[in-house]
Amino acid sequence: MGDTEQPEAAANMTPMIDASDDQTNAGCRLMYTEQTRGLAPIPPAEQGLPTAVAEPFFQVSKGLSALEGPAFDRNGNLMFVDVYDGNVMKLTPEGQLSTLYNDKALCPAGVAIHRDGRIFLGGIGNFAAGAIVSIEPDGSNPQVIVPPAAGYVVDDLVFDSKGGIYFTDFKGSSTEPCGGVYYVTPDSALTLPVIPKMAAANGVALSPDGSVLWATEFCNSRLLRVELATPVLPKPFGTSVPYRFTGRAPDSMRTDANGNVYVAMYLQARVLVFNPFGIPIGQIVLPGRENNHFLKLTSMAFRPGSREMVIVARDEIGGNGSMIFRAEGLAEGTRMYSHQ
Repeated sequence: MGDTEQPEAAANMTPMIDASDDQTNAGCRLMYTEQTRGLAPIPPAEQGLPTAVAEPFFQVSKGLSALEGPAFDRNGNLMFVDVYDGNVMKLTPEGQLSTLYNDKALCPAGVAIHRDGRIFLGGIGNFAAGAIVSIEPDGSNPQVIVPPAAGYVVDDLVFDSKGGIYFTDFKGSSTEPCGGVYYVTPDSALTLPVIPKMAAANGVALSPDGSVLWATEFCNSRLLRVELATPVLPKPFGTSVPYRFTGRAPDSMRTDANGNVYVAMYLQARVLVFNPFGIPIGQIVLPGRENNHFLKLTSMAFRPGSREMVIVARDEIGGNGSMIFRAEGLAEGTRMYSHQ
């Protein structure tokens, strides 16, 4: 409706292109750049961030194990899971890998360790009903904390300083947001809503003093920040969405002792780092990401009392199996409930 030029006049104003002129054609040809090659180019707004490159630390398998949920116990053992095979694995400080527990029906995706040494597992189940299960440090005596009948698809979980559990309900989609963040009281008697109506809530973390709850929304690519008045009640005007991600997709998260937030970027082979108010301040990338290696980066954990971070990922396109990487954050990791 806004085009009022006559066809003949418009034609007279259009420059002619000589198909034999290679230089002119080169100017019309869309080309990749070093910044846009690969399936996960870093968005322009994040390309200038301070960047560290992680290094390989431990090869878990040559196959595509769906690694998730790394967490350290008091003895320096690294616990993590292979979601779809249902394995809970332990990597000792000496580099010995073993399977501690297996539950294929649970499909464990998140790990949190209690102060008494018990290992709590969040499971997605069949994506309709998952559960939270605890096991002893040796993998024995499984106990159901939140049953499948409750209807939650439990993905990640974190303890607060009182022994209560925040967990994400990985349900919903971008058009039907029906997941959220929930809180299990320290006596496991009640499960209470904290952040409702999320599109596949995924990562969850607490600030060092426990006053701020962070969560990621997988299907809407959002970072949520909640200032807590009580374990389940936000302060007035205390909820915000300080960041919206470009591309797929925010996964698990951790915090450090300075209050910075580390978000695993699934299908981007990098960890994006935010300050305590949700402003991006840095990133950790995996080697080979520009050639589509190890794009499925899902989670990370700080080695207690240090800045060292382990990162889990798998290489579905490049065929290099499943790997644990290491890097260093901006500060020591937040002291987890397991070490309090």
